[in-house]
Amino acid sequence: MAVSTTACQLVGFLLAACGVAGCIAATGMDTWSTQDLYDNPVTAVFQHEGLWRSCVQQSSGFTECRPYFTILGLPAMLQAVRALMIVGIVVGVIGILVSIFALKCIRISSMEDSAKAKMTLTSGILFIISGVCAIIGVSVFANMLVTNFWMSTANMYSSMNGMVQTVQTRYTFGAALFVGWVAGGLTLIGGVLMCIACRGLTPDDTNYKAVSYHTSGHNVAYRPGGFKASTGFGSNTRNKKIYDGGAARAEDEVQSQPSKYDYV
Repeated sequence: MAVSTTACQLVGFLLAACGVAGCIAATGMDTWSTQDLYDNPVTAVFQHEGLWRSCVQQSSGFTECRPYFTILGLPAMLQAVRALMIVGIVVGVIGILVSIFALKCIRISSMEDSAKAKMTLTSGILFIISGVCAIIGVSVFANMLVTNFWMSTANMYSSMNGMVQTVQTRYTFGAALFVGWVAGGLTLIGGVLMCIACRGLTPDDTNYKAVSYHTSGHNVAYRPGGFKASTGFGSNTRNKKIYDGGAARAEDEVQSQPSKYDYV
């Protein structure tokens, strides 16, 4: 059971780490959208765009990129995708840092298995959030591309007297979208495996601690001058008390003082 738990935790950590690295790579790539060459396969200029800049690649192999110098001028959906990817990366990096200390193969002094289980569950939840953010961000961008593609297609083939009126550049899915989908899926699967491994790290508390009570009978011994109460747990004569008229006196003191019955 311990071997399977360790393996599940390690596999989940590796998948999540690869997924977060893929999210970082996808966010920085410039091929989120590429020019559609279906109607124009031979061209001297090839355009592709990313989250941070747009690039133009010539047939000679020279590529020129131009960053987006505005923030407010960008579409709201593009800004939302940026935010989702950044949040996913930050949450994923925090999950990696937490999961490193939660790995069972790494022994840290004065850290119990219950603490490792909690850290494993926390990192798993962080990985799930990171993967969901990446998948949602990529899907939103893909939906925006599909909408613009069909709108451009409708405008392109809007004709006047049967002739093509306008020719517009259409964009389709780029390599960064597929990298983002795969990376988000790996991060999500890694988070689920970490949550599953948490159950194996939780210590089983099946032994209930109980307190047993033993009734003890009072062994009372009577003697002249009072009575002596004993609990029966020991024979410590120096701590025994003799009760005489409501006042407790030590046995040694009673023995040292002669009673009137001693002279009878």
